[in-house]
Amino acid sequence: MLAKKSPPLQNFLLKVCRAASHLARHQYDVIVVGGGHAGTEAAAAAARVGAETLLVTQKIATIGALSCNPSLGGVGKGQLVKEVDALDGLCGRAGDWAGIHFSILNRSKGPAVWGPRAQLDRQRYRQFIQSELLSTPRLTVLEGSVEELLVTEPNPEEPGHHRVTGIRLVDGSHPISASSVVLTTGTFLSGALFMGQTTSPGGRIGDAPSSTGLSRTLRETLGLRVGRLRTGTPPRIVKDSVDLSLAQIHAPDKQPTPFSFLNTRTRCKPEEQLPCYLTYTTPGVDRVVRESLHLNCHIQQDAKGPRYCPSIESRVLRFPGRQHQVWLEPEGVTSDLLYPQGLSMTMPPDMQLRLLREIPPLHRAEIHTPGYGVQYDFVCPTQLSPALQVKRTQGLFLAGQINGTTGYEEAAAQGLWAGVNAARSALSLPPAALSRTESYIGVLIDDLVSRGVTEPYRMFTSRAEFRTSLRPDNADLRLTLKGLEEVGCVSSRRYQEAVRVRDSLHDALVALESLALSASRWKQMLSNSGISENKSAVLNGMDLLQYKDVSFEMLATVFPECLSPYMEFSQRLKIEAVYRPHCELQRKEVERIQKEESLSLPQDVDYLSLPVSLSKEAREILDRVRPSSLGAATRLPGITPATIVNLLHYVRQTGQKGRPTHRNRWGQKVERERELSATNVSLPQ
Repeated sequence: MLAKKSPPLQNFLLKVCRAASHLARHQYDVIVVGGGHAGTEAAAAAARVGAETLLVTQKIATIGALSCNPSLGGVGKGQLVKEVDALDGLCGRAGDWAGIHFSILNRSKGPAVWGPRAQLDRQRYRQFIQSELLSTPRLTVLEGSVEELLVTEPNPEEPGHHRVTGIRLVDGSHPISASSVVLTTGTFLSGALFMGQTTSPGGRIGDAPSSTGLSRTLRETLGLRVGRLRTGTPPRIVKDSVDLSLAQIHAPDKQPTPFSFLNTRTRCKPEEQLPCYLTYTTPGVDRVVRESLHLNCHIQQDAKGPRYCPSIESRVLRFPGRQHQVWLEPEGVTSDLLYPQGLSMTMPPDMQLRLLREIPPLHRAEIHTPGYGVQYDFVCPTQLSPALQVKRTQGLFLAGQINGTTGYEEAAAQGLWAGVNAARSALSLPPAALSRTESYIGVLIDDLVSRGVTEPYRMFTSRAEFRTSLRPDNADLRLTLKGLEEVGCVSSRRYQEAVRVRDSLHDALVALESLALSASRWKQMLSNSGISENKSAVLNGMDLLQYKDVSFEMLATVFPECLSPYMEFSQRLKIEAVYRPHCELQRKEVERIQKEESLSLPQDVDYLSLPVSLSKEAREILDRVRPSSLGAATRLPGITPATIVNLLHYVRQTGQKGRPTHRNRWGQKVERERELSATNVSLPQ
């Protein structure tokens, strides 16, 4: 089973223009600004929830474009893709359609930290995303640039200093109104491009710069704390100019593993996959970097760049004399370009060519498009609620790089969740929540809103305390049922498939547990199982699957009538058996955190005068971040166990009904906070 083929781009543009002609007569529930990975997921999710949605993007032809590396997934990132798919998002199915090299990273470790990954065909991925948006009911797409947000007085019954009611376009056309607005501006928010000593406004080469009015609205009108981050991209290399015989070939997995739980195969057949190639930097690369530093203004800037995907200049300066990996990755089935992962650079183009030719396979390389750097504004994410809504501004949601993250997968996950909650807010539904105990998306959002960022945030499996239960294989069981029953963003087709899988796995587990035999009897039946002859306990089928050398297929050959109906779940059952003891040990800790998360803290309480024993530092931290729950408060830097105990007493004493709201104090604080924000509009680095 695989998704349908995309229609031609011309048909897409025609239908979009036809739909956009009715804009003047529409009041939208949700407006999404930006057509990247966060924006496309946000728009599609809002429409699935039931909101009339408008997606505004500068250039329709670049919706779903892979701005940097042509790949999806990886360690930690692959888990996010699986979870987005479990909630009926787009990127997993798009990856299955556009993938040209599939692999599972981290196979030497346990399945909980495996990283599903795929190299993508840029054109196929973009076409799939555009096709999906076109066929999504209640979704309209408009080409345009947003000048500013429409801001009015807040609803006095809700916390907040302002309310966003829509957008105004740069072309001066009629304002477009909405109950909720989602900003997914990526690198375009006051973006600046850097190449050598040349600087120009923009968020991506070849695209027009965004309006500075939007950033000004966030800073000055809404009083949000805004900082500056940077990123970069490598030059694209003409494939025919590279001597790939001098690089190490890396083949894909023999059998591609789909991202989507709805797909049993990928579009690309196993034999049609393309290889990647590995090479390394040389001392000549270090020499070129050092010789060009005085010509590279981007590397001299103070804005923080991505720690885990640094430029080659940063690598050489931080680790002089080392060899650094360079992956030469295909950009598509018919593309004549290679993407040199690991060689992001911002030096002048002539120096970029010199550097490339210091690497043996690239000694005759030709550059198609030079690398460049980008600096852009981001909003400190501690100003957001777990629903990704700005706490002090009603109706405004943020997702993607505007929240200080890096990567397609992190953006897609935030976009989906912001779109869901923007739609639920517009439809007068309560916000949906994902705990860090139940998903990587929950970990991502909790890290952002509780801890903030000082550098671009990237997801890793090590960030999840309960990664043995938050595995790629069980994202559907964790999220799909909730996605329909509680959130409302999952189709009935996907829900029915998840129910089938859940029931079948339950029946298979019951069948395995019913196969109880003595260890000696199992040893006779499975001579290569590794069971000790001295073991006297009675073991069932689930116990047997915990042995490394025992597979579900082996058990099914011994008990075919009982187990053969569940062969499609053989790998999932093996993984479930291996991790069951670990998950049982973690259950009490999960229950403790869930209990803390259920103890909500009022968003309009005045921590500075709260009649509780708190230090001045704790009061200032709580007042600035305003954690949504006691659990979120425990993860704030600078908050001590004593502070948590005192907050716990406060929550228990006031209760949900008798808790003071201090709405009068909220109003009194407006001018004071505006003054503070006016003097603290950029973040410390």
